Amino acid sequence: MKILVTGGLGFIGSHTVVELQNEGFEVVIIDDCSNASEKVLEGVNAITGKMPLFEKIDLRDKAKVSDFFKRHDDVEGVIHFAASKAVGESVEKPLLYYENNIGTLVYILKELSKKKKSSFIFSSSCTVYGQANEMPITEDAPVKPAESPYGNTKQMGEEIIRDTCKVIPHLNAIALRYFNPMGAHPSAEIGELPIGVPQNLVPFITQTGVGLREELSVFGDDYPTEDGTCVRDYIYVVDLAKAHVQALKRLLEGKNPKNYEVFNLGTGKGSTVLEVIQSFERVSGKKLNYKIVDRRPGDIVSAYADTTKANEVLGWKAQFTLDEAMKSAWDWEQKIRG
Repeated sequence: MKILVTGGLGFIGSHTVVELQNEGFEVVIIDDCSNASEKVLEGVNAITGKMPLFEKIDLRDKAKVSDFFKRHDDVEGVIHFAASKAVGESVEKPLLYYENNIGTLVYILKELSKKKKSSFIFSSSCTVYGQANEMPITEDAPVKPAESPYGNTKQMGEEIIRDTCKVIPHLNAIALRYFNPMGAHPSAEIGELPIGVPQNLVPFITQTGVGLREELSVFGDDYPTEDGTCVRDYIYVVDLAKAHVQALKRLLEGKNPKNYEVFNLGTGKGSTVLEVIQSFERVSGKKLNYKIVDRRPGDIVSAYADTTKANEVLGWKAQFTLDEAMKSAWDWEQKIRG
């Protein structure tokens, strides 16, 4: 069964390609390589023993999207990762984010709506909840006004899919709201490769640990949390990738009672910034150079998932601990700097 993975050379995309190939799916990747490298294909091949099909396409080109689906008319499912994802950049370049994250989604859905039956998995985010009123966050928590154009594209993306599913009953879709993905494949063949200064905590920690960055800034220690630092739900990227395969199978096997569903993907446990730093120090045996600085505007205090729905309905559960995920991130960092 042929599955299209857009943004399949990226961090979460590449790990999902591995899990799909391990399950026997034929994978074709579309990526424009604006935030990823074709070398990732070699890593996927090294892990799975199979080179996925790859096409370098900018999904903003409507004609090329249409041409792809004509040539690959046997694609039975799409997992859509391709999107710009830096919150700060989205504030500075909102039109780039709306074009890249919304326009491309519309073009793909238009092609899928022409098929007799199609399955679509959307890469969404817990940013849609903003600062939720209650912890842990369930899928029924209200979607708050977005704090950034990036967050807004995830909310709008979900709305576009939901509205499309209402009028196209043969389109089956699941939106997966990720919490904080981290780590790398245990083989250290693929992992997170941020371009420039990392936007996420864990690669900043490992880059500081390996000597690439002088020190880590911890933004605020006066939040109403256990140790005063912000709380997030860190989920191992391989666990996250497996959830995509599970969601796709749910649609392909017709186990979904409705043609649009939403699931949170996290561990169900919050970790403070200092707890994440301590995890790094445990697995690496190194002291991390960090300092407490002022709060960062727009940072929410706490966000962690209620994973009951994913556990019971999707039949998926995060398996790996924070330390195990951190060790994989550290192994990967050492390998790529080696």
